[in-house]
Amino acid sequence: MAGNPLKELVEKNRSGQRAGLYSVCSANELVLRSALRHAAAHRYPLIIESTSNQVNQLGGYTGIKPHEFMAWVQKIAREEKAPPENLILGGDHLGPLLWQQEPEESAMEKAVEMVKAYTLAGFSKIHLDTSMKLADDPPGPLEPRVCARRGAVLAKTVYENYNKMPSQSKRPLLVIGSEVPIPGGSKEHEDTVAPTKPEDFLTQVSIFREEFQKEGIDFSDVIAFVVQPGVEFGDDFVCFYDPEKAATLSGALKTVPGLVFEGHSTDYQNPHNLAELVRDGVAILKVGPALTFALREALFLLEAVEEIVTPSSSLSIFKETLLEEMNSSKKYWEKYYSGTVEEVEYKKLFSYSDRCRYYLPAAKVQKSMELLLSNIQAIPPALLSQYFPAQYRRYMEAKLGNDPHSILCDRIGDVCADYAAACGFMAGME
Repeated sequence: MAGNPLKELVEKNRSGQRAGLYSVCSANELVLRSALRHAAAHRYPLIIESTSNQVNQLGGYTGIKPHEFMAWVQKIAREEKAPPENLILGGDHLGPLLWQQEPEESAMEKAVEMVKAYTLAGFSKIHLDTSMKLADDPPGPLEPRVCARRGAVLAKTVYENYNKMPSQSKRPLLVIGSEVPIPGGSKEHEDTVAPTKPEDFLTQVSIFREEFQKEGIDFSDVIAFVVQPGVEFGDDFVCFYDPEKAATLSGALKTVPGLVFEGHSTDYQNPHNLAELVRDGVAILKVGPALTFALREALFLLEAVEEIVTPSSSLSIFKETLLEEMNSSKKYWEKYYSGTVEEVEYKKLFSYSDRCRYYLPAAKVQKSMELLLSNIQAIPPALLSQYFPAQYRRYMEAKLGNDPHSILCDRIGDVCADYAAACGFMAGME
């Protein structure tokens, strides 16, 4: 795609075309590889974003810094033959999120350093998130003016550092907003969520514009605003998009030139709802847990195949290993899952929140996964039909191999296909 895919996206969507992009928010290599493989095969632009807790100037929980994440994703993209002009690297929830227990001065100082690291690494889509309260904020909700003021400081950091970079570097574009859903899904047990009020959206845009002006930031570099269109998910529920409830919010967007909405927590929406979101101006669709959820599903299905084709003495015991790792270190799931013992045990492996994704990089889990994949050189066609019917059809049409790695990536690619179709790619799909 010629030009800047993000700028073109805004222009096309606002002109009434079915135009969107989806953003893969994950640091899992199989997920990234699968998404890049799908995007390359169907020739569409793809956004890949790392969140501030995954990747930051200190390494995050992945141990990866922004410039390292950039190099890693670009390497995978080359291996999957994804054109570099179709790859957009983004930073998600960049701000003081990780330092909420600190006062503004120190929290924002660290947030500035993180934004600087992302900018100098060459990330061209920056989501600035200052929606959280800090230790010295007064009681009550965070004032939009405070949120905007902090966002403007971070925006200034972006362009001060961009101006130090080589002239051929792609100019970063910004996503802002103050009504930002919690990363990774809701902790509340609610199956409905109200869309952002249109008057709140318009007020926030006005306040952000004023604060950006004070810092000398060109507001035309802002391409999207994060709102709540009425979508969310939790352990065992999905709030599906309702266009009627979001109609006044979508109408308000039409009065603000040059912007589209960015939708977070769009995981598990059905294909029709995803297409309606794009139609209504939510032109950037964020997805993360739904992709690792698909990976986890595929790994469990492969384990079922393994138990049929592999001697019992050589089994990977992948699921058992994953659970052992989760039980040995509870920090990524314990405060998120509640209920009876039986309910919590179920949620560990099958929750939509997919907290087990944090344990996939663990050495023991990786070793078990590698054994699982090596135990199955090729999935027998009858078992492929039994456990992976969609992949079986492609295999029978000679469009897909029956090795486990190809099957894993293609299974994740089925989720990508829903998003690509909603964004106007892959004609004929809904």
